[in-house]
Amino acid sequence: MSRELEAFIEYISVTRALSTKSVSAYQSDLTSIETELNQALITLDSPSLLSYLSVYKNKRTLNRKLSSVNAFFDFCHKQLFSSEVTKLKFAKIPKLLPQFLSYEAVMNALSFIDTSTWIGKRDYALILFLYASGTRISECLDLSRGDIEDEWLHIRHAKGEKERIVPLAKIAKRAINEYVNTSGFENDFIWCNYKGTKLSRISAYKITQKYLGVSPHILRHSYATALITGGADLRVVQELLGHASLLTTQIYTHIQKQDLKDTVDVYHPMSKQ
Repeated sequence: MSRELEAFIEYISVTRALSTKSVSAYQSDLTSIETELNQALITLDSPSLLSYLSVYKNKRTLNRKLSSVNAFFDFCHKQLFSSEVTKLKFAKIPKLLPQFLSYEAVMNALSFIDTSTWIGKRDYALILFLYASGTRISECLDLSRGDIEDEWLHIRHAKGEKERIVPLAKIAKRAINEYVNTSGFENDFIWCNYKGTKLSRISAYKITQKYLGVSPHILRHSYATALITGGADLRVVQELLGHASLLTTQIYTHIQKQDLKDTVDVYHPMSKQ
C-alpha cells in the first residue's frame, strides 16, 4: 500500500470516524487498483484509471469504485500530496421505480402465517414490524428490547452511525410483545432463531421470501411508498428512513406522480378520449 493511500485510510478511520465496514470497502477498492496495476494510485492518470475500471460492467459497482477513487484524490489534493484534483465522472444509471407492496398485499400474506407457534408469531411480528417501521434489515436485527419504548423505536445501529427515533404502530408493538413473551428466550436481541441466538440476515430474507416473495428491503420501500402516496412531506419521510440526502428519498415522488396519473385515468371523464 502506498504512503498516500495509508494516510487516506488513517484519515477516514480516525478523523472522519467512518464505520469499519465503510473503511474496509474503501481500502478494498483502492488497494486492489494498486495491486493489479503495480503502481501507486496517486501516480495514475484518468485514462489509466478509467481503462482499469472499465472491466466493471455493473454501473452501480463501477460508481462505487469511482466514488472511492474520487474521495482519495480529493484528500490528496487537500493534503497537498498532488497539485491537481482528479475527478472521474460517474456512470449514468437509469432511474428505476423501487418495487413495493400494497398494504392489502402485506396484510393478506400475514393472514396465512400460522401464529400458533412462537416461530409463526416471530415471522408475523417481523414482517409487520418491517412494514410499520421502514427500518433497514441490519437495523432491525440489531434491535434490543430496550430500543422500543412506549410507541417509539430508537434505532441506535443506523447506517452511517446516525441514530434516529421513529414512531411504531401499536399493532406492530403488540405482535412483538406476543412473540417475545411466547419465545421464552432471555437474551437482549428481539429477533432470534430457534436456538435463541440473534437472527441472521439470510434467515430474515427466507422469512419474507416465504410469505411475500420479496426481500426485506422491499418492505422498507413499501413503508416509504405508503407514506408518500398518503401525502407525507418528503423531508419527514427522509428523516424516518434515515436518508443522508433528500435526493435519495425523491425517487418515491415518481411513485406519487404515477399514483396521481392512475387516479385521473380511472376517474376523469376525459381520460378515455
